[in-house]
Order: sequence, then structure tokens, then C-alpha cells
Amino acid sequence: MTPRKPEVDSMQDIINIFRNIGIWDIVDMAIVAFVFYKLYTLIRETRAEQLIKGILVLLVATPLSEVLQLHVIHWILRNTMTVGLIALLIVFQPEMRRALEYIGRTKFLTKSIADIEQEEIQRLVEEVGEAAASLSRQKIGALIVIEKDTGLNEVVETGTLITGLVSRALLINIFIPNTPLHDGAVVIRKNKIMAAGCFLPLTENTYLNKELGTRHRAGLGITEKSDSLVVIVSEETGAISIAENGKLTRYLDVDTLKKRIDSSFEMKDSQQWKFWKYKWRRKND
Repeated sequence: MTPRKPEVDSMQDIINIFRNIGIWDIVDMAIVAFVFYKLYTLIRETRAEQLIKGILVLLVATPLSEVLQLHVIHWILRNTMTVGLIALLIVFQPEMRRALEYIGRTKFLTKSIADIEQEEIQRLVEEVGEAAASLSRQKIGALIVIEKDTGLNEVVETGTLITGLVSRALLINIFIPNTPLHDGAVVIRKNKIMAAGCFLPLTENTYLNKELGTRHRAGLGITEKSDSLVVIVSEETGAISIAENGKLTRYLDVDTLKKRIDSSFEMKDSQQWKFWKYKWRRKND
């Protein structure tokens, strides 16, 4: 009897694996792939990306040293990997916090904090947009943080409490040079200016353009730790920028700025309510 070739057996095993894959297996793999993709987007262009590469090198080197019978190196690598879990918790603490905050901001776990009435949203868009335009023309630096789902109380506490309605006049006066509150960030919650002169964390992005100053780095930094939207006006050029989700968009005109702010306050819950209300009316007509 002629024995079957190993290549044939391997091919048959692969075919059997694909035949036994069901719909839930595909769903399972899709969820895992999605989770790994989101984790990658969280650590991309941060210090964690370089650390992950180093860990992958260790994971490859450990079994390789055993195969090559490099006993001392293998012993060191094996013991390093044993305490690696504790080291990972310490090293990746900022990234783990960002990941947990991202999970906490998902719509099925939290209700959006941006529940302002539509006319108030339009007023916010108009006042912030016109204030940024005026500051841009005068080349006055500004840093305006608009809070969304993630609360920014720890940032508010670093500044001077105001709790006043958003207005272009108030925003412009806050950022006038040589005034007590001009140096720092303004935090807006719903339709109110909560505080001014606030301190923001600087970005951890090492790939950022070296021409960008502290104001832009602070604006990016808070969007890396929250889902806030930040409007930045450059003191040197008067250019208007927006920071969101750890990304910076520069040289915006006033109309584009207003559209970007408006789009970040899309009332998804209200839209869903309108949809179901419309559906209910159709059903009863």
C-alpha cells in the first residue's frame, strides 16, 4: 500500500478546516480583528508603538535562543518574560487608560453629554466660530476646548471658574494679551464657558511637526486623552486649526471651522428619536 504524501494530508487538513468554519466563527474572527485594529489605532505614532516592536523581538528571540541552545540568553529572556506582565501594566498605563476611556465613551455604554438643544448648538457654533475669526485677524493666540462625552473636570479645576454663557465677546476678551486669563485654555461644556486659564497635557506624538508650538501640542494632548474638540488659533500666523481624536487639521477658514464644530455635535439620539417617531406616525396613519 502506497503511503499518502504529507503534502496531500496537509492540504486535506486545510480544506477540512475551511469546511468546518461556520457563521459564528467568522463573526468571532471579525470581532478579534476589529479589536486588534482599534488597539493599533490607539497606540499608532505613540511611544507604545516602539515598545510593542521591542516586545515582539523578545517573543521571537526567546524560542529562537532555545533552538540555537544559547542557554544563558534563553534563561535571561525566559525570566524577563515571566515578570513581563507586571512591567507591561506599568509601562502601558497611559495607553491602557486611553483604551478604557475609549470603551467607556462607546454609545452603548454611555449617554452623550452633548444633549444641547439644536438652537443652542447653532449658537455655540456661531459664537466660537466668530470669536476664532476675530482672534485670527488680530493674530491673538487662543485655545478653546469643547467638551463632549468625556468629562474634563480635572482640567477645569486647573483654571479659573467662570460658568458663563458662551459668547464671542467673552472669548475674545479672555484671550486678549496681558490679561490674567489669556495664557491657557478655555473649557466649554454644553453652552457654557466653564473655566479659563486651564492647563492641558502635552501630546505624546513624537512625529509632530517641530514648527508647532506648545499651544498646538496642548490642544492635541487633550484630544489624545478625551473625545473633546479643540479650536486653536496661532499667535504667530493667525491660522485656525482643529484638534480631534489626536489629529490636527490646520489652516481652516471660518465656514469650514463652523461645519466641523457642528458635525461633532450631531444629535444621533435625537435623530433616532425622530426616526422612530416618524415610523410610529406612519404606522398609525
